[in-house]
Amino acid sequence: MAATLVHWPYTSGMKQRVFQPRKMDVGAFIESGEPLSGQTPVAELSRLCASLIEGVSPEQVVPVTWQAQGETVPQRVGAPQTWLRIQAQATLPYECQRCLHPVMLDVVVDQRIRFVADETTAASLDAESDDDVLALSRQFNLLELIEDELIMAEPMLPRHDECPVDLESWMGGANEPEAAPEEAAPGVSGALAGIGKPHPFAALAALKKKPDPSSEGDES
Repeated sequence: MAATLVHWPYTSGMKQRVFQPRKMDVGAFIESGEPLSGQTPVAELSRLCASLIEGVSPEQVVPVTWQAQGETVPQRVGAPQTWLRIQAQATLPYECQRCLHPVMLDVVVDQRIRFVADETTAASLDAESDDDVLALSRQFNLLELIEDELIMAEPMLPRHDECPVDLESWMGGANEPEAAPEEAAPGVSGALAGIGKPHPFAALAALKKKPDPSSEGDES
């Protein structure tokens, strides 16, 4: 049964002002101190989709949940600093680097970004400190930033804790066992459980069973 898609409803505190996450005056949002939250379908984040396992439709995956809130930090000297905290969570299907079957993994973001007046200042501060620094904009795309952070938080080598196939049997046995279908993980429809592909070690096992042509006719 396919997961129900929830197109991002978003809330912005108790005040009447509404901030659009794809086209936001980020300076005004930070000054307001209002939280903004929502859910975004994975299919709307095309760059994030590019790293997911082939054969899985993004529409089958539970949407990304996110929240953002601004913070103004007073300074002893000069103007206050403006910061944006973003939090996001997604459960995404990757290709296990051991068995090449789908593995559902959580990707979590909790990041603070400093915003400054212009691109020149942002580039200078970004090079000098470990903080992420961006320039203020009245046309800021919050969802694009959330997508960037999710991509950076992705696992480098996605793997099961315990793969659903016996790799040793597949490498050495003449009759490779079929992989048991995985149980549907939270955050994905049951249709993903049976998705798989021929294991690369199957071809290796078949080659090991073939006679060596060079050995024919050696007997005298």
